[in-house]
Amino acid sequence: MTDVTESPVPSLRDDFARVRAEVGKAVVGQDGAVTGLIIALLAGGHVLLEGVPGVAKTLLVRALSRALHLETKRLQFTPDLMPGDVTGSLVYDAASGAFEFRAGPVFTNILLADEINRTPPKTQSALLEAMEERQVSVDGETRPLPAPFIVAATQNPIEYEGTYSLPEAQLDRFLLKLVLEVPERDDELEMLVRSSAGFDPHDLGAAGVAPVLDASQLAAARAEVGRVGASADVLAYIVDLARGTRTSPSVKLGVSPRGTTALLSAAKAWAWLTGFDAITPDHVQAMALPVWRHRILLRPEAELEGVSPDSILRAVLQQVRVPI
Repeated sequence: MTDVTESPVPSLRDDFARVRAEVGKAVVGQDGAVTGLIIALLAGGHVLLEGVPGVAKTLLVRALSRALHLETKRLQFTPDLMPGDVTGSLVYDAASGAFEFRAGPVFTNILLADEINRTPPKTQSALLEAMEERQVSVDGETRPLPAPFIVAATQNPIEYEGTYSLPEAQLDRFLLKLVLEVPERDDELEMLVRSSAGFDPHDLGAAGVAPVLDASQLAAARAEVGRVGASADVLAYIVDLARGTRTSPSVKLGVSPRGTTALLSAAKAWAWLTGFDAITPDHVQAMALPVWRHRILLRPEAELEGVSPDSILRAVLQQVRVPI
């Protein structure tokens, strides 16, 4: 295996630690979700945030975009939302007598797709090209999106009334699915203390959330992440884990090859954040659940028995031999 040594460039990692601290001025707890969003930005991937209403999904994205000095636009997904409301459309200009393109909210750095599973699949699918190719095509013309660009989508648990399941093709384009739980008692108490002291979640500036990095520094960090190595043994470990999900009797559709690439990208970002210049099996294991939980389709009988994608992944992690 490749020797693992500390990366010689600690300054950018220190800046990302400061980003987490800035987000913490607005969001109490949810440290895992904060780290997950940072990993997604470093790996250039999209994030699906799932949780019941009121666990700070939207606030988390807004605070992070402010700490990174990136433009963000919020789009509330509703049952009557049309694809053109997402990507933009041609609008007739009476003054010029011509049709002009009016850009939709997807033209931003971080698109906050709020409650994405409250809109029908046709509108959800309007994001497919943007998520995969960082561009949109309207009336035969292709328009590139700003760099960086990621989708940070929030959704309520699927059993909630008025929700639609996301198409498998779209789920596969999310690098991570992060589950936000109801905060612990101490965290919830801290939220009340801040609220009592006048904290306004709509005014992040007053809360003291300040920009730490910008797009150019994020690009430099991504370049560092791209140089993180992976030994042949660790690459084989990722493949064996993926194949383990495909042979599980409870699984109808296991992790795709796109999923193995996604796990490698996320593991590299996590390795870089934790000071390594090559990924280890520990980095792979740490990222397996958030990267793969939404890429597994269970058999109906397994769902009825209470089997979950997370339980399948934990079993596979236990069964597959870990390289030394």
